[in-house]
Amino acid sequence: MTLAARVGPLLPEHVVGRIAQLLYPRYEPELAHLDDYLPRGCRTAVDIGGWYGPWSRRLASRARDVVTIEPVPHLARTLRRITPPNVRVVQAATSDRPGTARLWFPEGDAGTRGLSSLIRRDLHTHGVDVSCVPLDDLELRDVDFIKIDVDGSELATLTGASRTLARDRPALLIELEARIQPTAPIIDLLAGHGYAGWVLPETTWLPLRDFDLTTHQEATSHVASHGLLRRALPFPGPRYVNSVLFLPEGRRPSPARLPTATLRPHG
Repeated sequence: MTLAARVGPLLPEHVVGRIAQLLYPRYEPELAHLDDYLPRGCRTAVDIGGWYGPWSRRLASRARDVVTIEPVPHLARTLRRITPPNVRVVQAATSDRPGTARLWFPEGDAGTRGLSSLIRRDLHTHGVDVSCVPLDDLELRDVDFIKIDVDGSELATLTGASRTLARDRPALLIELEARIQPTAPIIDLLAGHGYAGWVLPETTWLPLRDFDLTTHQEATSHVASHGLLRRALPFPGPRYVNSVLFLPEGRRPSPARLPTATLRPHG
């Protein structure tokens, strides 16, 4: 268990939320580069897997409305207290159909570590029943951006958002982990919707087609075991890329920052 995982439960949840907000742009540089792909005048942004709200808070300053979906009961309550007034919190897990499912946690955890999932893995020992909702059933309008961090439920989440994707063509930022499940079905599904992927291994965005995500994650898997604090501080070493930006074909992230030639990253 990481230092943050041991200390986090001892702190007031609003303090944990503030720490997450401060550290997350270093832990996930894609958040620091939000302006590269978030449409100007963003109308509705959706944060699926809100945790302590680092994405929700940043999005709230750039979007008219934010809808945060978080299935862990105590985290949903915390988000309602600590997020700005233009954030609406939905206590549920996203899926392809409404109903109830078991949300699984690692031993000694109740959601604080951000490792809960509807897909039970070896690290999960106990769980709680939660409501499930397809994103389409929320009947949102003018959705310009969706961030998805659901630890294995990506296909069900995207299937339940198919009408929203077809109608609004939002930018998507999806956490993909080859160690949890194959990423190809998700990439293929989005290609069928007319989306292309981009990754940020260093300081410029690269087309996903030129970046072997699975090989990269296998080579840097040791970094994935490091906690939030260890990965947020500027220690030397490789970065573990697990967030993929998907944009409708024809759109590019921050064109001025793109390399003039496509470079294949090492490792």
